[in-house]
Amino acid sequence: MPTESGSCSTARQAKQKRKSHSLSIRRTNSSEQERTGLPREMLEGQDSKLPSSVRNTLLELFGQIEREFENLYIENLELRREIETLNERLAAEGQAIDGAELSKGQLKTKASHSTSQLSQKLKTTYKASTSKIVSSFKTTTSRAACQLVKEYIGHRDGIWDVSVARTQPVVLGTASADHTALLWSIETGRSLAKYTGHVGSVNSIKFHPSEQLALTASGDQTAHVWRYAVQLPTPQPVADTSQVCGEDEVDCSDKDEPEADADVPSDCPTVRAPLTSLKSHQGVVIAADWLVGGKQAVTASWDRSANLYDVETSELVHSLTGHDQELTHCCTHPTQRLVVTSSRDTTFRLWDFRDPSIHSVNVFQGHTDTVTSAVFTVGDNVVSGSDDRTVKVWDLKNMRSPIATIRTDSAINRINVCVGQKIIALPHDNRQVRLFDMSGVRLARLPRSSRQGHRRMVCGSAWSEDHPVCNLFTCGFDRQAIGWNINIPALLQDK
Repeated sequence: MPTESGSCSTARQAKQKRKSHSLSIRRTNSSEQERTGLPREMLEGQDSKLPSSVRNTLLELFGQIEREFENLYIENLELRREIETLNERLAAEGQAIDGAELSKGQLKTKASHSTSQLSQKLKTTYKASTSKIVSSFKTTTSRAACQLVKEYIGHRDGIWDVSVARTQPVVLGTASADHTALLWSIETGRSLAKYTGHVGSVNSIKFHPSEQLALTASGDQTAHVWRYAVQLPTPQPVADTSQVCGEDEVDCSDKDEPEADADVPSDCPTVRAPLTSLKSHQGVVIAADWLVGGKQAVTASWDRSANLYDVETSELVHSLTGHDQELTHCCTHPTQRLVVTSSRDTTFRLWDFRDPSIHSVNVFQGHTDTVTSAVFTVGDNVVSGSDDRTVKVWDLKNMRSPIATIRTDSAINRINVCVGQKIIALPHDNRQVRLFDMSGVRLARLPRSSRQGHRRMVCGSAWSEDHPVCNLFTCGFDRQAIGWNINIPALLQDK
């Protein structure tokens, strides 16, 4: 037989090596059925107490893990080859420049620079690959721990804010751009009362701490206090609306909007006039809240000021000025006479009314864009959210820097904190709602697909820790509010 020359043999070996590598990549991208067939057959013959659906999910996840690590392994091999090639090239260049050799120190520095760049590329590839695996497990946790329970549909325009009553009967309140506020039965999703006293967009709603009173802020430059009386209907069995959903959901932006008045009966009681109207702002009143005790209320306005009122007399007690741009939110402490206001000037301010003779103010700087909201937690912490896509947790005793920072991929709207469990709900512009703990660890993302979840920007959120059916509510510009059941122990256990 004819013999091959040395160069021909080397070329053929290189070609076979490239072909083998190409086949390896194709195998890596082969169908999941081919990859998981052997483990699935082996497991089918074993006794297991796990439901078949759970076992199948586990098999899919482990198959994905294997694929990710195999891809990563192949990429690592390629990067190592590149490093070796560069080192050989640098060594050759070091001997050929002007017929003189580079010093060992110069050669080492040059090679070290190239190696460090590839090392950084390797680390980035590793993080990107493993993050997909972590996301798979987070998605599995979200499916089990976060379930959509009820949708509240009836507004004719976007819903800016949502709140839960703190007294019996416990009802849900929504504030909408359609100039109305609605009260809902949490269990049945039916509207119980409608407030029509405003002539502008209703931007926020808050319930009195001990009476059946609601406080609403409006684009008509006023805040109203109005009384409601509702009777809860008989609860109906809650349908299972939970759907399997993952991190990469179907884009449902083109889905039809909820039908207006779908759950607002024609005989729904209407409140047309307030008990008290709080007037003195020269611009849109964007938010309002009750101070502890419920005898005073604070409002935040686009006129760059916040006002403190005596609710019984409607008198202006204090005008809180200092922000350089429009205010976006205000919040009061649940047990102390403290107020926090946020603004488009990238700051939020803490106002202290505990001492009647001294009204101190502290300015928190740390965001680079509009602070959309800042809320209190139990203790000495404030949580702020911003259009700069971050959430920061602050200690009131140390205002220089946040104790935790959460970075996200979308602007954040009105956040809310589950006080008992210290879980932060983040509603986003990109229609997502994510849950984090106070240290910045992500716990879950609420399910969203073409069948459930918000279809437009999520504007606000509210916790109701003790409610047996729903303990988290969200609202959005898709004209609906949604009630969720969050299995908090399961989230914290898998943290």
